[in-house]
Amino acid sequence: MTDLTALSYTSEHEWIALDGDIATVGITDFAAEKLGDVVFVELPGADSAVSAGDVCGEIESTKSVGELYAPLSGTVVEVNDAVVDDPSLVNAEPFAGGWLIKIRLEGDLPGDLLDRAAYEELTA
Repeated sequence: MTDLTALSYTSEHEWIALDGDIATVGITDFAAEKLGDVVFVELPGADSAVSAGDVCGEIESTKSVGELYAPLSGTVVEVNDAVVDDPSLVNAEPFAGGWLIKIRLEGDLPGDLLDRAAYEELTA
């Protein structure tokens, strides 16, 4: 189980796990539950540049279609092909096998990221 207190969160319901300058990004359990059964995920390709706050993909569930926003700026270094092949991983393992992309961070982390307590307050 991932230590949820070690992650950073966005108000768009994404989580970030930073390891050096590589950030693993996924959507939170709260978002996965609200979306319902995820049936399609479109992600940026490896080597794509992403900018914090810009749309970088799409997630579709039985309830809705939503955009994925880059939580930070950098270059996509890895895409979770398992999620593209089996989008239900987003629901089943949002903090493990359901991660979406890995980004090599350029510059500093955005200043508006939340810790777990602040994210739980946001979603209460």
